[in-house]
Amino acid sequence: MAAYDQTLDRVEDYFDRTATKTWERLTSDAPVSKVRATVRAGRDRMRDIMLSQMPEDLAGKRVLDAGCGAGQMTAELAARGAEVVAIDISPSLVEIAAKRLPEAYRDQVTFTSGDMHNPELGDFDHVVAMDSLIYYEAEDIGASLARFCPRVRRSVIFTVAPRTPFLMTFWSVGKLFPRGDRSPVMIPHAPGKLAKAAMQKGAEGQLREVERVTSGFYISTCLEYRA
Repeated sequence: MAAYDQTLDRVEDYFDRTATKTWERLTSDAPVSKVRATVRAGRDRMRDIMLSQMPEDLAGKRVLDAGCGAGQMTAELAARGAEVVAIDISPSLVEIAAKRLPEAYRDQVTFTSGDMHNPELGDFDHVVAMDSLIYYEAEDIGASLARFCPRVRRSVIFTVAPRTPFLMTFWSVGKLFPRGDRSPVMIPHAPGKLAKAAMQKGAEGQLREVERVTSGFYISTCLEYRA
């Protein structure tokens, strides 16, 4: 898992030290540029799609918001009655999420920072990972699903960057820059390759593509893994 750990460190450094203010603004109602407005709209649409894969009533269900960011998904899950564990690699973003959570839901949510795979977090009915795995190789995503499977009763709903010509070009160009001079780069994936990687890592279940969202520079695919 050396490659996974290295990517995890880069993502933590980027979101906790470099991009916190950017993400705080993007996930608020504050005015943003036209480009970032398309990203905001795309993320809003993707969040709705991911939520649509779970029951409207989540009372009595335990859900892991894996990569909770500034807490938009967390609040939606709590509003449906779920007991939520909201975790992010960035303590700064977790702090923002905790401050934003409506008072009415505070008893339903546990906030923490660290690795979303930590077994001490317990078992869940659902895991939701919005844009949390987009920086990882196929074998790392497969291993992630394998680590979740024994602890998830129903589904893992997550997003990846789709393998499109535009994103493949963007990815290739990004790799030309020195690692220290760029943010973590999304790695495009085809669902079939991810399903194979999950099986090779020992995950038992079915992977299906739910829906793709394209909104300006936000391009992402929702996938669902069921044991």
